[in-house]
Amino acid sequence: MLLTAIALVVAVAAPAAAHGFSSVVYADVTRTHDRVAVTLQLEYDLLVVSAADAASDDALFQEGTSAFDDGDADAQAAALERHRDSVSAYVSDRFTVAAGDAACAPVVGESVEMTERDGVPYAAVIIDYDCPPGAAGDDAAYTVASDLFPDAEGFVTGTKTILTYEVGVHTGSAALDAEHPSFSTAQSIGERFGEFFLLGAEHLLSGIDHILFLLALIAGSRRLRELVFAATAFTVAHSVTFILAATGLLGVPATIIEPIIALSIAIVGAWHLWNLARRGRVATELTARSGYGGIDGPGWLRIGVVFLFGLVHGLGFASALGIDEPWSWTLLWILLVFNVGIETVQLGIIVIVFPLLVLLRRRSPRIGTWATGLMAVTVTVFGLIWFVERLLGQ
Repeated sequence: MLLTAIALVVAVAAPAAAHGFSSVVYADVTRTHDRVAVTLQLEYDLLVVSAADAASDDALFQEGTSAFDDGDADAQAAALERHRDSVSAYVSDRFTVAAGDAACAPVVGESVEMTERDGVPYAAVIIDYDCPPGAAGDDAAYTVASDLFPDAEGFVTGTKTILTYEVGVHTGSAALDAEHPSFSTAQSIGERFGEFFLLGAEHLLSGIDHILFLLALIAGSRRLRELVFAATAFTVAHSVTFILAATGLLGVPATIIEPIIALSIAIVGAWHLWNLARRGRVATELTARSGYGGIDGPGWLRIGVVFLFGLVHGLGFASALGIDEPWSWTLLWILLVFNVGIETVQLGIIVIVFPLLVLLRRRSPRIGTWATGLMAVTVTVFGLIWFVERLLGQ
């Protein structure tokens, strides 16, 4: 595969306090003659409860959850295989493939392979879809639809299906969710890039931790110039590590990255609180001797720290998105478009919040100081809470 889909997920490795209870399904789609092979990777415990509930199969629930609690991968696979009918009915009803206007008939494999993503047990289920003869040519348009783990089940919200496909002349990737449950391989590259731009924008908006980091950056910036330098440093840093991780050149476990991201939020917030405690209202002023670019030494030190934290945040983006593909120019362009979506929202937040903060500081310096202090306290508290939660694996 040349591509992997970039899904808008809400950082599946992060605790619910930052991103909510969500799930990501991974689907690899390939074609051989009139048959389409799909390998679905689904969260094991979620598959157990959803399939058991849909089929009223209490035995599956009891066996599956017991194997999950024991952490026994062999027992987990065996539970799903013993209740193949319930599992097959659930996944085949909710993941469909069509060649042109003709539906392809699903045949679910008998064996299940257990794997793991970010420390979470996943079950790999193989489904062969038999398509009508003549409907599945090399240039045929295939439509893939997913309604796996919908919000209506009440177990998770905002499930994303990351789709990677190589069917005939069509190769690429897509992300499916409740608003966009289906995808056609006939979709143009421009349409796909437009979707990835929106996915990037929505990703930042859905990641409360990244937004709080940005707000802490705004609260502690004394001049627009300093904020622009800091935001640029953060953008460059997380773009570099994001692309390196996405193209397989760099990889760090989410169990390490996520706590550091939370700690970075707390540090940036606490930095401004420390300045307020030390200098009071003049904490919003530059020192008498400004250095290169009109920014003083403490300002450049802060920008340097923000750059280092940006490197970590970039790894967090890649980890949360489950990207694991080799280099290709097409993949690079998709990553860049996704990143532009992130930066557009980031710029929008800066354009809205910082001028209001400057106006408040000028009209009522005392209230402006209290406002930035309150922002910093909120950010610091949430960052510390998330740091402890993520460190404990909650």
